[in-house]
Amino acid sequence: MEKYRLRRLFNAASGRCLDVAVDHGFFNELGFLGGIEDIVKSVRTLVAAQPDAIQLTVGQAGVLQSIPGRQKPSLVLRTDVANVYGTDLPRALFSRMIERPVEQALRLDAACVVVNLFRIPDRPEVTDQCMQNILRIKPECDVYGMPLMIEPLVFRPNEKAGGYMVDGDIAKILPLVRQAAELGADVIKADPTDDVNEYHRVVEIARVPVLVRGGGKADDVEVLRRTEALIRQGVSGIVYGRNIIQHSDPAGMTRALMAVVHEGATAEKARAFIGGKT
Repeated sequence: MEKYRLRRLFNAASGRCLDVAVDHGFFNELGFLGGIEDIVKSVRTLVAAQPDAIQLTVGQAGVLQSIPGRQKPSLVLRTDVANVYGTDLPRALFSRMIERPVEQALRLDAACVVVNLFRIPDRPEVTDQCMQNILRIKPECDVYGMPLMIEPLVFRPNEKAGGYMVDGDIAKILPLVRQAAELGADVIKADPTDDVNEYHRVVEIARVPVLVRGGGKADDVEVLRRTEALIRQGVSGIVYGRNIIQHSDPAGMTRALMAVVHEGATAEKARAFIGGKT
């Protein structure tokens, strides 16, 4: 089934997407709020830089959608909330989906919904909850023509890494990405691999557009060079959060990444768009 909303995510000329994740307040972690304490200011700054999409929650999507005009970024709606990101994990972990997620997405005029697929060491019950979320939302997405983005995340052991640290082992990423595709993802938002030159294997196994997560906070040159390398590996775009919203110049960083993603600019040339210092 053709999901025409999906076309709103991708640049018509390049066929790629830059989605800025601003949904971090959903997860009840103080450290995630850096750069987005004033959500209205943050979203308006990003809108002025014109990424292809902005990822928000049901409580904050109106900040984007209330902005007048036809040219603002598309909304990607986060549909699940989890408590798995802290340095010290609680006794009981969960991943819960909002009620009537696709209906809420339609009311908010979202172009896509996103849901997690976690693989956390020794926590199979969280994977089970993610599976239930996906199996529940997929048929609704198909009925209403709503694109489904699945976010397969492989976590490192919390006692070794602590707090939202992903595992870049391609041997773990590949089967989870494939599982997301088998579950019916229209788009996959996946972790970066330790060796960026292997990422074409993730693209090949997915068979649907792959957007790469930003990973941990890094300096400008590293972020831009990694993005440049990923584009060469055939990805359909990126979903970056902290490397944009916690930057001293989020609009400049957005424009720099847009140049790499859509224009094929080198990291060195794209850096000229950034006016602040990290």
